[in-house]
Amino acid sequence: MVKFELKRDRIIARWRDRKYEYIIEPRYWRNPWIGVLLLVLLPLAIFRYPAFLTMFTTANLLAAITIPLGLQMVGTARVNFGPQLYLGIGGYTAALLNLHLGWHPFLTFLATIVMCAAIALMLSPITWIAKGLYFSLITLILPLAFLDLTFIYGDLFRGEVGLVGMSPLLDLGRVTWNYVSYYYLSLALMLFYLLVADKIGRSRYGVTLAAINEDEDVARMMGVNVSRNKVFYYVFPSVLTGIVGWFIVHTFRTFAGVTYLPLDYMLKILIIILIGGRAYSYGAVWGAYFVAILEDVIRPLGPINYVVFPLVLIAAIVFLPRGEGIFGLYHKRHHRDYFPQLKVRRN
Repeated sequence: MVKFELKRDRIIARWRDRKYEYIIEPRYWRNPWIGVLLLVLLPLAIFRYPAFLTMFTTANLLAAITIPLGLQMVGTARVNFGPQLYLGIGGYTAALLNLHLGWHPFLTFLATIVMCAAIALMLSPITWIAKGLYFSLITLILPLAFLDLTFIYGDLFRGEVGLVGMSPLLDLGRVTWNYVSYYYLSLALMLFYLLVADKIGRSRYGVTLAAINEDEDVARMMGVNVSRNKVFYYVFPSVLTGIVGWFIVHTFRTFAGVTYLPLDYMLKILIIILIGGRAYSYGAVWGAYFVAILEDVIRPLGPINYVVFPLVLIAAIVFLPRGEGIFGLYHKRHHRDYFPQLKVRRN
């Protein structure tokens, strides 16, 4: 039998030896729900402008890449400079299976999960072996090596042109409806990732992550299986990133490694992390929308965008509180945190 307890700020449900808590005080859920409501209503104002819908869909996908990366950085206590590796693996797996074998998007989705999980599991020992700068350099090199393979085996990956003509995830018969539907699907994907990261961060597993991130030796003495946790929090976020690649393939119906694997794409992800905060899941949304809008604004300027992004990165490093991003500016004036925050070590 389920027993309910009504507290001042939450409802507690007890069933056997399990306890579930549901926050009801407005200060805990008001701002996130207002943000979600604004994102849900956004297409009503811009549905006549496909370019804007594409821009915000891209923002949702950038956030969906950054949220698992933040979880991975905390769970492994390592800074990954190549999350787009699994974006490429997931995208090419879905595209090749769909084009050459005619697999349905649902089957390519399952294949993407299996492929990304297998490769991430194979590479996961680097979270034990490599530390600090060495881990970052390894993860930086991997997507660049994969990019070279797309040119070496150009008959398969189509090099700079990329793969085109994959099956759409859905087709509503009108271009405008398709753009709107893809925006909502990308929003749902991003919000799901946000919910997963938030639940992990607020659970007892979040305390384990914080212990590993703070001091691995102390975490081991506390009885935490550090190696197993590192493997899981390297593999699980990598699979989530690969799913974003699958989504790109079956929505935009094109995929090219030269777009998603180079350093400039990693630079966008890095800016999102610095603006939103390295261990703040909600900050990824702010950072992703900022980068997507900035990229769309400076695109007509031509090659100058290769100068603007590094300048934005430098400004974020200099002016924003280290590791906390925009939320760090908020915390300077509001020192009280209602929930414990997981923070990546500064050294």
